[in-house]
Amino acid sequence: MSDEAKRLEPLRQKIDEVDGALLDLLAQRAQLALDVGHVKQEFGSVVYRPEREQQVLDKVATNNPGPLKSEGVQAIWREIMSACRAIEGDMKIAYLGPTGTFSEAATLQFFGHSVELQPSATLDQVFRSVETGQSQYGVVPIENSSEGAISRTLDLLLESPLLVTGEISIPIMHTLMSQSGHLEGVTHVLAHSQALAQCQHWLTQYAPSLHREAISSNAQAALEASNNPQFAAIAGATAANTYGLKIIQEGIQDDAHNRTRFVVIGHHMASKTNSDQTSLILSIKNEAGAVYKLLEPFAKHGVSMTRFESRPARKGTWEYHFYIDIEGHQEDANVSAALQTLKNITAFYKCLGSYPRSRQP
Repeated sequence: MSDEAKRLEPLRQKIDEVDGALLDLLAQRAQLALDVGHVKQEFGSVVYRPEREQQVLDKVATNNPGPLKSEGVQAIWREIMSACRAIEGDMKIAYLGPTGTFSEAATLQFFGHSVELQPSATLDQVFRSVETGQSQYGVVPIENSSEGAISRTLDLLLESPLLVTGEISIPIMHTLMSQSGHLEGVTHVLAHSQALAQCQHWLTQYAPSLHREAISSNAQAALEASNNPQFAAIAGATAANTYGLKIIQEGIQDDAHNRTRFVVIGHHMASKTNSDQTSLILSIKNEAGAVYKLLEPFAKHGVSMTRFESRPARKGTWEYHFYIDIEGHQEDANVSAALQTLKNITAFYKCLGSYPRSRQP
């Protein structure tokens, strides 16, 4: 036995002992999760509680002694919780598919890998899947740091009875790919309209002759490109492996810090944590000082607003719906007071839900 092997052998034995202890502790945790599930079943409660899982993730980050980074520890715990949920029953999550989309990546990062993924062809189908009970939750993009709000998601949130129960923000790096790995013979570049917009400067400079075609998702673009040598696709790098394509260029997005925020939609509102956000849709009579009147209750009760979007009410009367995110939970005293005032003065009021804020930077 070499000197290196002699020194490594006792260390490896200790690792094996620790692995055995970890496995025993994981079994104990899983059993406790099952016991919790039985209590929830007895009282008719939902299995998944986003606020509880966020509290667990916050606690392990706070108590992390190192040398593992807190982000890594949280990723491990997220998968542990996902696996524990899975033994209580399959959790079906709808997202904008097919396989290989950023929506899928956001879904797995939020829920962990021990879920049953339900790819949907359109955002409308994601909502419909959750509304009809085919899926317990859905994950949909709501805004991009470069191109702003996802209009269809905003419209569906207005129309749907579903609530927002969580959010996650992930970095978006767009990759150009084709069958050959180069642009020779390629005539079209396919991607979701948002991706095309996020890469327009690169495309204009390096591929000005390509016809840009918007389709339902970037993964669908990769699928189409895998069947046609004249097509290139913009998608996440993992889509190249999924669909057998070769990468032409990575990182073609115009903004190096490009991110997309996704929201989780479901039937139940999350309970309070120490870091919550509440989403609203409001409209008010079109008159002098209307927007001031809309915002005044937030200032009066010390509620911070983190997002303000307007969308036409689509009535042909130049009226608007305002999409507003505020800090805090609707059960917080100051938030509750502000919302009560808004209910009395708005022509339309809808609370989309309160939920834990994303911890991503």
